[in-house]
Amino acid sequence: MEAFMGTLDGWQDQLLPMVVNYGSQLLLALVTLLAGWWIIGRITRAVQALLQRRNVDPTLHSFIGTLVNIGLKALLLVSVAGMVGIETTSFIALIGAAGLAVGLALQGSLANFAGGILILVLRPFRVGEYIQAQGVEGTVDNIQIFHTLLKTADNKTVIVPNGTLSNGNIINFSRQPTRRVSIDLRISYGDNVKHARKVLLQLAHADSRVLKDPAPAVWLATLGESSVDLSLRVWTKTDDYWGVFWGLQEQAKEVFEIEGITIPYPQRTMHQVQPLD
Repeated sequence: MEAFMGTLDGWQDQLLPMVVNYGSQLLLALVTLLAGWWIIGRITRAVQALLQRRNVDPTLHSFIGTLVNIGLKALLLVSVAGMVGIETTSFIALIGAAGLAVGLALQGSLANFAGGILILVLRPFRVGEYIQAQGVEGTVDNIQIFHTLLKTADNKTVIVPNGTLSNGNIINFSRQPTRRVSIDLRISYGDNVKHARKVLLQLAHADSRVLKDPAPAVWLATLGESSVDLSLRVWTKTDDYWGVFWGLQEQAKEVFEIEGITIPYPQRTMHQVQPLD
């Protein structure tokens, strides 16, 4: 019994300095962790509020906020680990090796992730704009980190990977405030080109959606095999593009009928050769 008590006293003599030394470190590390966690939350909210005041796209709010939050928390955990005596060099090397392995396994996803960052930063298109890219076209419904969602004219949802989207050609139909409407029409060789041009210009000027500047124009595009091809070109607001396109095309057909201007169809002239006796 006396030997056991002596051993216990020896342990107490050794443990007490350890508790005093390491207990203060653990307490300081715990306080640092809690305070740092709270400060990171405040910083994240401040960054998101700043982006909102700068009228940055809402999709970018959550993305940058999450990126800042995760990055600061990772730095905090490494700092706290160093405070309690954990060798951070090997810890960082382990994280780096794990990140490399995950990166090799997820090359396609990382390419889409990088493409998402480029799209969110460079802003080649925004939510609500109508674009054409990667063989599809539609209204941008949502810009996510890995994919962009397009809604087609017939209400289909197309999911386009951001990696290929950011590295390819993108046609943005909505970015400019005005667009040119081109309508190709054919008349017969027997019709008067000047008369047809006058009729089409009157039709364009009568439409209130057609802009006066640049002024509407009618050009003789080509001399076809069985028709003279005219091109009516007018400018309108981007939102009125399809209404002007379909409206003028229908009205041109009607006014041609009234004015006696013929819209020809492809024709072939065949000659029959009599065989020699």
